[in-house]
Amino acid sequence: MIKLNINGEDREITSPPETPLLWVIRDEIGLTGTKYGCGHGVCGCCIVNVDDTQVHACKNTVAEMQGKKITTIEGQQGKIADAIFDAWKALDVAQCGFCQPGQINSASVLLANNPNPTDEDIDEALKHNLCRCATYVRVRKAIHQAADTLAKG
Repeated sequence: MIKLNINGEDREITSPPETPLLWVIRDEIGLTGTKYGCGHGVCGCCIVNVDDTQVHACKNTVAEMQGKKITTIEGQQGKIADAIFDAWKALDVAQCGFCQPGQINSASVLLANNPNPTDEDIDEALKHNLCRCATYVRVRKAIHQAADTLAKG
């Protein structure tokens, strides 16, 4: 049996070890914020944070995730998450919202590692997050606003 830590909670996984993490998160655990987009790690809709890095949940198996700390959109909390959520709401970033969990997870990793990102830093950190509604300008602006909020303490 595989054991995973998802959103701070230890879980015993009954799915086969080769099952993509995405399907365990959505189907076995019931956390549906992480989305299926392309199934090839191209669109970023399935990005979760694993040990404070971006991981495509569609491409990584549960066996590969054993012993790691996994955070989905449902588990985002703390100062960074609050600043991001507040900025997202204030700037009305989401249109359809489908890509937003992956965008927010990527933004949280970025701000945890780089509290004052440039536009280029943001573009690089979110290059694996595609948005069909093309809210990239608002995403970038929201990340800058979240960084400013965090800097002010």
